[in-house]
Amino acid sequence: MQPMTLKHALVAIVAAGLLAGRVAARQNADGFVPLFNGRDFAGWKVPAGDNGHWRVVDGVIDYDAESEAPGEKDLWSDRSFRDFVLRIEWRIKSTPYVNPAVPIIRFDGTHKKDAAGRDVRIPVPDSDSGIFLRGTSKAQVNIWCWPIGSGEVYGYRIDTKMPASVRAGVTPSRNADRDIGAWNAFEITMRGSRLDVVLNGEPVITAADLPGVPAQGPIALQHHGAKKAGEWVSPPSLVQFRHIAIKELP
Repeated sequence: MQPMTLKHALVAIVAAGLLAGRVAARQNADGFVPLFNGRDFAGWKVPAGDNGHWRVVDGVIDYDAESEAPGEKDLWSDRSFRDFVLRIEWRIKSTPYVNPAVPIIRFDGTHKKDAAGRDVRIPVPDSDSGIFLRGTSKAQVNIWCWPIGSGEVYGYRIDTKMPASVRAGVTPSRNADRDIGAWNAFEITMRGSRLDVVLNGEPVITAADLPGVPAQGPIALQHHGAKKAGEWVSPPSLVQFRHIAIKELP
């Protein structure tokens, strides 16, 4: 094999640079920048003491809801964001826990009542996760199995101090979830205090107001669930995530 000349070396370097530029151009042609590289947790903060429960498997972020971290168990982005469009695909792997008391949520955010004025509640096979926006769990776009569907902002909907219009605005207008085990796609837009959520191509939250939401902050993938004596006692976040990308807005 002939030794590489300086000329050949320069040509190789230029070619590599052009190829890298083309890859970057493809990644950013629509203004979106990947937040997950499909290989490792570069750009993310794995909870201290997690012990491998958040992991990357076959190009996806996989979680078994059993983080051993003594405190924070959610997976947070290194970077903070102000106004943005976030695209993320997710799927619920399984629902081994039956949630015994899921309310029937009306589209105005209130709960259906029985004749005695009590919430009507039903059992639902359930898993639970979500996307925290701007560094706060209150601004969480839910992922779960409730009949109202994923995409609601639970922390605002159940806050009785919020105006009725706010609670209605953060309640999904439809259930656009696919079946358990299938992949779903969120497109989440934050501009100022306004939130839009499109799930599998269907708008489920439109221009919802989130009063008091921080002006900027990181994004998190939520941990949820706990076990006692080897049995789930709350809905576990048995979830996977992939194709995570963000476009920051001016």
